[in-house]
Amino acid sequence: MAGSDFRAIARNTEQLALDHLGRNGLRLLQRNFRCRHGEIDLIMLDRAVIVFVEVRFRKRSGFASAAASVDSRKQGKLCRAAGQYLRRHPQYQNTAVRFDVVAFDGPTQQDFKLQWLQDAFRPISREN
Repeated sequence: MAGSDFRAIARNTEQLALDHLGRNGLRLLQRNFRCRHGEIDLIMLDRAVIVFVEVRFRKRSGFASAAASVDSRKQGKLCRAAGQYLRRHPQYQNTAVRFDVVAFDGPTQQDFKLQWLQDAFRPISREN
């Protein structure tokens, strides 16, 4: 898949995810938050909860599903980026947070199946 095709699909799936989440009552706070730890696709507000959303898509089923591709390494990057977002936005520092994944699987964009995994993972505590 050419780079420009990949970016176009990524933008489209991100918009589909945003539309779906909006229809389900979530409100967009920020799109494509970038920091030294990486990028968070969507940051939403679900009542009084900040929701950090990773949007993924997979065309081929021979590899891991889109949802399964959010592995522990990616989860760690998302958690660190979320921490950076909260430090930059102190008004949310005492707000509950969750990490959702919106996954799209299918051979073509017209066939994508959306899967919304709420509270898909939790940050790993380093206290032991």
